[in-house]
Amino acid sequence: MINLPPNDHDFNAWLDDRLPPTDRQRLDAWLGQNPDQARRLRAQLHDAQQLRAAMSGALTPPPNPVLDPTAIRQQLHQRRRQSLARAAGLAVAVALGSLGGWQLRGWQSVTPAPMGDALQAYRLFAQQGMLPADLQVADRGTLQGWLDRWFSAAQRLPDLRQAGFEPVAARLLSTEQGAAAMVVYQNADGQKVSFYIRPPGPNHKMLPPGSRQDGELQAAYWSGPGFNYAVVSPAGPMAQTVLNQLHSSF
Repeated sequence: MINLPPNDHDFNAWLDDRLPPTDRQRLDAWLGQNPDQARRLRAQLHDAQQLRAAMSGALTPPPNPVLDPTAIRQQLHQRRRQSLARAAGLAVAVALGSLGGWQLRGWQSVTPAPMGDALQAYRLFAQQGMLPADLQVADRGTLQGWLDRWFSAAQRLPDLRQAGFEPVAARLLSTEQGAAAMVVYQNADGQKVSFYIRPPGPNHKMLPPGSRQDGELQAAYWSGPGFNYAVVSPAGPMAQTVLNQLHSSF
């Protein structure tokens, strides 16, 4: 039985429809008394369905007495007009949700920084754990096969083993540029690096190789035939190690 107030694990289970009926009723009643949390979960639920739609084409949230359909429709309409780019979805999104679907927020500057969606996806999925994985395996070949299924002409997964990182999970995301994917690598200390891929969008914006720091994160980005790429990691010495290994990987 869940304890009240609920924690992130309880919210994740609610978003993924994994709560037993009794616990779900208790959490629904609690949300009815906490409208701010209910609104937050509405946003997560919306983004979860958006991101899942990239694979299934479905965008039908499960019925819930706490979530008023009229309010949800109004919020969806407002959110469509707000973002120039929406990544993650993050769920991701969730449910790019605490494990389920937090929003991958758009960047509204006139000249957006390159691959900002890759950085935001990393924060939601790899760093904060708000987006669940579509695939979790210890087999590199399985992850490569999963990526080939969705992006058959893309570059191979970077080999970061010399830097101590192995790919462990993957997530398909939905962005305004088209379907995107993120593969998360992890080392023995639990540190994480992500490989992100998406199309260049309707304007076919291809990127020269570059690197930039955004807060606590470092992103290396480049373009190949038909796709934009980024590798995101915590800034600092580890980022340089990963960047060096990335250069030797391709």
